Amino acid sequence: MLPDVLQSSLMVVGVDEAGRGPLAGPVVAAAVVLNPAHPIAGLKDSKKLSARQRDLLAPQIREHALSWAVAYATPSEIDKINILKATLLAMHRAVQQVQRNLAVTDDALFALVDGNRLPVWPYKAQAIVKGDALEPAISAASILAKTDRDAYMLKLHESHPVYGFDAHMGYPTAAHLQALAQYGPCHEHRRSFGPVRDVLGAVQSDLF
Repeated sequence: MLPDVLQSSLMVVGVDEAGRGPLAGPVVAAAVVLNPAHPIAGLKDSKKLSARQRDLLAPQIREHALSWAVAYATPSEIDKINILKATLLAMHRAVQQVQRNLAVTDDALFALVDGNRLPVWPYKAQAIVKGDALEPAISAASILAKTDRDAYMLKLHESHPVYGFDAHMGYPTAAHLQALAQYGPCHEHRRSFGPVRDVLGAVQSDLF
């Protein structure tokens, strides 16, 4: 898809995120530089893979990639700067970590980013709509972002089981909305998101 880049000396880093839509938890971004000497079979959009397939591929990516990183933007950051900016911030953090791991300069990297928006950063880059289905490096990043975020939400479920995070990973399912209405938000809920904001508003109304 990008022959000039792939044939150059630039290192291609795939970038993707997971968790823009949920009402709780961080948005997670991953960045991956694949190793041409160690191709990984089965890479594709993480949403097209089963949980078992993702769990099998993620360790292979971490083992065989030249470099990889996962970075978060927290619920409080999401509430402060909005979900789009927080997503781009997490992406920037992930690529910065890859750069540090590789000990290379800004101009040694070319970032392929899933979607239609790019962070404001010093790297050469291209946004690719549905890139997670088109570029293996982005596919790898999508798998790491998804598996890392799922693991985070499963751990969150252990401390806050009433919300059922293990079933919906923070997305606004009927069961999650019911629990949110019954118990109110926890510290990991995104207060700028409508359903959470509505519950907080109802609680404040009841106080007056």
